[in-house]
Amino acid sequence: MTTVAPATKPRDPDAGQPGWQITLYAVWAGQILALIGFSSRVPYLPFFLGDLGVTTVDGQALWSGAINAAGAAAMAITAPIWGLVADRIGRKPMLMRGLFGGALSVGLMAFVTAPWQLAALRILEGTLTGTVVAATALVATSAPRHRLGYALGMVQTAVFAGAAAGPLLGGIAYDRVGARATFGVAGMMLFLGGVLVTVFAREHFVPAPRVSPTAANRGQRFRESGAFLFSLAMLTMFAAIFVIRMTAMAMQPVIPLFVHELAPDNPDVATVAGFVLGVGGLTSALAAAFLGRLGDRTGHRRVLTVSLLAAGVMYLPMALVRAPWQLALLQAALGVAAGGLIPSTNARIAHLTPLARRGMVFGLTATLSGLGGFIGPLLGALLATGFGFRASFVAAGSLLLATGGMVIVATAIAEGRRSTSREAHGEEAAV
Repeated sequence: MTTVAPATKPRDPDAGQPGWQITLYAVWAGQILALIGFSSRVPYLPFFLGDLGVTTVDGQALWSGAINAAGAAAMAITAPIWGLVADRIGRKPMLMRGLFGGALSVGLMAFVTAPWQLAALRILEGTLTGTVVAATALVATSAPRHRLGYALGMVQTAVFAGAAAGPLLGGIAYDRVGARATFGVAGMMLFLGGVLVTVFAREHFVPAPRVSPTAANRGQRFRESGAFLFSLAMLTMFAAIFVIRMTAMAMQPVIPLFVHELAPDNPDVATVAGFVLGVGGLTSALAAAFLGRLGDRTGHRRVLTVSLLAAGVMYLPMALVRAPWQLALLQAALGVAAGGLIPSTNARIAHLTPLARRGMVFGLTATLSGLGGFIGPLLGALLATGFGFRASFVAAGSLLLATGGMVIVATAIAEGRRSTSREAHGEEAAV
């Protein structure tokens, strides 16, 4: 008698991959280490440029903006390529590439002797890294659909926690042991993050079947891509990603120098700047996981809208502060709102994107993020040198408020279309 093996039930792509929790924890730990490594230089980079021969405040602001913009431009160009590669070979290798590539480029910064060398290494870093996007894509394709907000909130908690600890530790280290030793430690932290992901993260990757490139198939694939890529909801999320990144990066060359303007006689100005930058990251880390879970229950679009408006409101009074502690308090309040920005946007994008196309789509978001990261530091530096540091805060707040209004309008249009569609179907059914 012949027995027939029961047919294997295909895995539900919305149910998540086996062991997704272990992957999430490994990515979480790797991202904390990575963001500490990347963000540790933020509070002392303008002052390190002084050690390299850039002695004026305007020169330090412009060089800081140019160095940050160079890395962001490289990431904007290469991110879509890495996104397509991720859809072919998997998301875990892309995260490993980012962590080990970051370890190399950041570690080499310990040996620079001129500002242009820092810019060149930032270009190398932007070409090889993109760890946040790679981690987001890996978790977004591993976690179950109903836990996406929580999982992506955990990733962003790691990002914010690293971004909180990095500037504080970097500022302290710079004031105690100097920039070169700090770059070396940062590179080692990125390397350790790469080892953790290599050993513990899991990915059961099955590439999407390739379709023969006939003209009909190409047309069909283009229409299928356009159905979600060019929808009003997706375009709104793309715009939000761009503005969020641009405003955040615009502040990086501004805040350390603004802190120095507020407390010119403080010998530990890098430590103070690190604290001001870090406190916002700390409150963001505490808020991100909670707001991610809240988005799973109440809707990520709603969380994003409120977070955009609240962040815009928090930026405006920063233009009026008279002491570093006042700026730190407002940065802490801003961090709570910022904790809901990226997780809700990424969760919304993941919900709008077919599973097999998430690597490509998150590659596109990395490009938009890179463009925002390219324009933001240059814009912040130009505003600071042309109109003063305080003008940068007004511009950032106004942009976020405008983006929140755009999301509200897009939501109203989408709901109006759905209502019209339901009424049309109801009339057809009645006939």
